[in-house]
Amino acid sequence: MTRPSPFGHPFLLGFDEIEQALDRVSKAANDGYPPYNIERLVRTDQEPDRLRITLAVAGFTRDQLDVMLEENQLVVRGRQVDDKERLFLHRGIAARQFQRAFLLADGMEVLGADLSNGLLSIDLARPEPERVVRRIAILERD
Repeated sequence: MTRPSPFGHPFLLGFDEIEQALDRVSKAANDGYPPYNIERLVRTDQEPDRLRITLAVAGFTRDQLDVMLEENQLVVRGRQVDDKERLFLHRGIAARQFQRAFLLADGMEVLGADLSNGLLSIDLARPEPERVVRRIAILERD
């Protein structure tokens, strides 16, 4: 049984990409690792609306992390390799890989990333959109 699309209304034209993006996000949201926060930073006169994504990546070095912007997706990947020379008596911290993707709205800009005390912070800016008003000429046909 398929559920009806909320974007199937005749007044919503050209929103099929949003529906596809929602499907991608819902499929990728199953894994809870690594945990993350998203916060809104205070707007200032010099700075537009900003967001900060903070991921808990304890045990990862900067060389083991990749932050990529792929079209409208911010993708964070972590890769750790097992050190075969170490002999563990107890192994509670696994060397693991992860990929976490965030779908960004059009116009969102990635300002930069910072790794400190096991937390990877990525700052994003949402510039003020331009208000566009345009008159459409009406042609008269005989």
